[in-house]
Amino acid sequence: MKNILIILLILISFHKGNAQDSTSIYKKRVLETAEVDFLTSYYTQDGDNAAVSGGIGTEELTDITGTFIVSIPLNDDDILTIDAGVSAYTSASSSNINPFDGGGKANPFDASSGASQGDVWANLTGSYTHNSNDRNDIWSAKLSVSSEFDYFSIGVGGSYTKLFNEKNTEVSINGNIFIDTWNALYPTELRPFADGQGLNGDLFNQHTITGNSNYNPEFKTFDSEGRNTYALGFGFSQILSKKLQGSLVLDFVKQDGLLSTPFQRVYFKDVADSFIEEFHLADDVERLPNSRFKIALGGRLHYYINETFVLRTFYRYYLDDWGIKSHTANIEIPIKLSDKFTIYPSYRFYNQSAADYFAKYEAHISTNEFYTSDYDLSEYSANQFSLGATYTDIFTKFHLWKLGLKSIDLKYTQYDRDNTLSANIISAGFKFVLD
Repeated sequence: MKNILIILLILISFHKGNAQDSTSIYKKRVLETAEVDFLTSYYTQDGDNAAVSGGIGTEELTDITGTFIVSIPLNDDDILTIDAGVSAYTSASSSNINPFDGGGKANPFDASSGASQGDVWANLTGSYTHNSNDRNDIWSAKLSVSSEFDYFSIGVGGSYTKLFNEKNTEVSINGNIFIDTWNALYPTELRPFADGQGLNGDLFNQHTITGNSNYNPEFKTFDSEGRNTYALGFGFSQILSKKLQGSLVLDFVKQDGLLSTPFQRVYFKDVADSFIEEFHLADDVERLPNSRFKIALGGRLHYYINETFVLRTFYRYYLDDWGIKSHTANIEIPIKLSDKFTIYPSYRFYNQSAADYFAKYEAHISTNEFYTSDYDLSEYSANQFSLGATYTDIFTKFHLWKLGLKSIDLKYTQYDRDNTLSANIISAGFKFVLD
């Protein structure tokens, strides 16, 4: 009894001496230690509807991406995250921005070996997240910079999340602004007309025009090369039962500025065809409105079946003022094979209507105000099958320097459209924690 009284007196004394700081003593840190994620992917695609050559030609492309994400706990409540990524690609399609600088005969279905066949995209994003003492309020802010051969972008954003109802209910709002600047790159045969040289340009002095030899497109460069994007999103999530959780998201996106891609060709059916070698010379480039408004509404339902199976479903409806409407449906079933291994097969279906300004190769009329032959804006359906596997080790037994391996994620995806485009993606993710 005496020992119990002594222990009680010690506990009472400790509580009184730390009453004003009791929250900081017992509060669990949002992130216990620094984490490092390395993500990488290998992507290949092919198809027969390249926008660079006006809706015909090879869409062959290969891309390799590497990304490091470092999350650093600044204190109990705040996290700093640095996201740095690089993507290097080679593209038979983009090589035909100038199809005449290679060694072979110019053809939309063959790649040119010129400088435009590949490029590197780089991105750096920094974000700061603050959590309230009770972990019911979360604020975040971010700044991003990205660059590629034909554009430069700066982005700022932020979000606020509120949890209540004993954390069974969550509402959120997020906003982002991106300020982009194009370095407009036009098809090589149109550049002499923009410079006032016309058929006196070097290209036409070095090559013979066949078909309509009086090639004379009425080509004008874009007056402005800026593009701004404003995005606002709302989220709602609710735990409906011990096994069922649902969420809703609503997104609005407004874009202004140069929304056309300057190097994507368009051909008119009321203009006689001109060729150099086997390549059809452009009548103009893609022309699209300088504004676009998008709305997307989506919902998720996650159902815990048992210790082995979980069912995850997602649906989204999208529309914009360019005339596109789309439906996306996704189902994923994670299967827990053991405490450390989980596989997750998934299927995704996508269907969209065509933009008002889309038409196939040589289907546009020269008197139209807007036109594109980019099959991303066409009517199509797509099927995507994926199989992923995750290895998790909460004890981080494997170490690399001072980093303990927490998880490995591998995934393979096959994507097919009904307009000949097909793609394969292999991705991997490695999460480390700092010991």
